[in-house]
Amino acid sequence: MRELNHWFPFLNWPRPTAELLKSEAFAGLSVGLMVIPQGVAYAALAGMPLITGIYASLIPALVAVLFSASSRLSVGPTALTSILVSASLTGMAEPGSAEWVNLTVWLSLMTGLLQVGLGFARFGWLLNLVSSPVLMAFTQGAGLLIIASQLPALLGLTHGWSSLWQPQHIDAASLLLGLVSLLVLVLARRWRPTFPTVLVVVLGAAAVSAGLDLQAQGSAVVGALPQGFPSLFWPKVVDWDTFKQLVLPTLVITLVSFLETASSAKVDNDRSGKRWDQDQDLIGQGLGKVASGLCGAFPTSSSFSRSALNLYAGAQSAWATVLSVGVILLILLCFTWVLQPVPQSVLAAIVVAAVMGLIKPRAFVQLYTINRVEAATAVVTLVITLLSAPRLYWGVLAGMLMGLSHFLHTRLHPRIIEVGLHADGSLRDRHLWKLPPLAPQLFALRMDAELDFAAASSLERAVMEHLSQHEVRHVCLFALPINRVDATGVESLAKLEAVLHERRITLHISGMKLPVETVLRRAGCLQPHAGLRMYRTDAEAVQQLRQLETLPADMGWCI
Repeated sequence: MRELNHWFPFLNWPRPTAELLKSEAFAGLSVGLMVIPQGVAYAALAGMPLITGIYASLIPALVAVLFSASSRLSVGPTALTSILVSASLTGMAEPGSAEWVNLTVWLSLMTGLLQVGLGFARFGWLLNLVSSPVLMAFTQGAGLLIIASQLPALLGLTHGWSSLWQPQHIDAASLLLGLVSLLVLVLARRWRPTFPTVLVVVLGAAAVSAGLDLQAQGSAVVGALPQGFPSLFWPKVVDWDTFKQLVLPTLVITLVSFLETASSAKVDNDRSGKRWDQDQDLIGQGLGKVASGLCGAFPTSSSFSRSALNLYAGAQSAWATVLSVGVILLILLCFTWVLQPVPQSVLAAIVVAAVMGLIKPRAFVQLYTINRVEAATAVVTLVITLLSAPRLYWGVLAGMLMGLSHFLHTRLHPRIIEVGLHADGSLRDRHLWKLPPLAPQLFALRMDAELDFAAASSLERAVMEHLSQHEVRHVCLFALPINRVDATGVESLAKLEAVLHERRITLHISGMKLPVETVLRRAGCLQPHAGLRMYRTDAEAVQQLRQLETLPADMGWCI
């Protein structure tokens, strides 16, 4: 039964009572009313028919919450996923065309199936391949590009940026409504984040537009949206060359989308006091994307802003999402006509207001104070994201490769220090703190890394270089930080032990963990002999090392 509840998280939902549904109603209503205008705006950002933004907020959200471990996340269209779709398909088809829709559905299905496969294979750890600085920089770069793409519509530039030099091509009504909507959304987010400001702005703009008949005057508006339940969409087969062009965007959308989910899921699980099951969330989010594709819509993801609103509004379980889906369905069936007169500039204002929160220049300054290498990685990620537009996924790939390269460099160059006894009783870097040696003719060192193929040669090199420059009779390895050893590490330590024994240098080892010691003994290392002394604790090692001058030469091996 426990296994069944794991694979089908909806079996763990609380029994719906009148009291529970009453408490969930406000959260469901708030999110449902917010996602409709946002979904339409994000559909425009993705180059899709506007109605698909509502389709992506309906069945996909329900499927995702049924199979996700994090039950209070709001799944649907998001700005980052939408701009990635638009960037990935630019040049492959005309936005809004049947071919564009077909390719977008393929992206939904491919990313969804990939996430489901990764979840079943327990590959949620792949999330760690993208560091926080890389994601932060990519998000800010994508945010800047999103804002730039929405500015022409926001400012009422009917012929794009060229309208700036042709005032007759600037729609004054769209410009005014767009700027006023943006100002209201930004101010309301600071003062009343839980208030359904987006809905109020959309309804107000619709009323003004209908009263002034802006559509008849040539202003760009949402226009008629089809009513009714979405029908099953089965994509047309694409040729092999087209399929290959979709593979890289699929990988990036999968990665970025799940990183979006992670930011919301961690908050949700921390508040509920549960351990985050990232693999089950991969499955749930993937099934949501598959459902979105079969509805003829674009890839979905967890929205941080809507998930936060869901939590702030008091959502206690997944029933809040079910109620929000009910609200969306009611609007889809009966009230899509309300959106018809809404100016496109207001939709652009909704996108810009949502994305402005992603732009945080101070994050780069703060990162520089923490780690200059990671700050440089973040800057390069940002620059490549901006320069590679519309193929902005190269930014996150470049940042990921730089981050992995830095990680590999760190592993290949572990921190190895000669230690001395500090006044507070701890062992510290002898040269940094200007400490005396623990004993005459002793080289006492510590390696803060695993004894594996990446670090073993560095340890061997550090010892041999010291031996070539100093008169040494004793070498002590403080091995407490070493928690794993592989075949290369075993071979390297055995070689080091043999060299020291040949030179009649005593090897002291302190604090070696039992799993590491077991592997070494199984390989024939650390066998008792006169040139090897082992200590269980550093305190014991220090006490014995400081008495080296008084110890007999044949003290031998001890535990």
